[in-house]
Amino acid sequence: QVQLVESGGGLVQTGGSLRLSCAASGSIFRLLAMGWYRQAPGKQRELVAAITSGGMSNYADSVKGRFTISRDNAKNTAYLQMNSLKPEDTAVYYCNAGGIISASAPGRSWGQGTQVTVSS
Repeated sequence: QVQLVESGGGLVQTGGSLRLSCAASGSIFRLLAMGWYRQAPGKQRELVAAITSGGMSNYADSVKGRFTISRDNAKNTAYLQMNSLKPEDTAVYYCNAGGIISASAPGRSWGQGTQVTVSS
């Protein structure tokens, strides 16, 4: 198990930007796929973006063109840059890590979550 700690959430107005960070412990970060999920109250957790160990990324249709996932292996950190935020982006965002990550099969490690609230 790798420990993951998210940060960077907060309150932002519609159209604003936030950058989430996920700091990982351990020596295997560079070998892992990383992802960001989000969950709003009463809704299912959904995959927002994922990036493979090789740097290939994938996004949910709802965030394409607005969000960018990246990783810095030297810092053992993954990021989610969120631009043009909308109220429907409001959710708790969770960092995720594993051998592979897909919408139906998340990685085995989870962060504690960070709240993102977008006001209208």
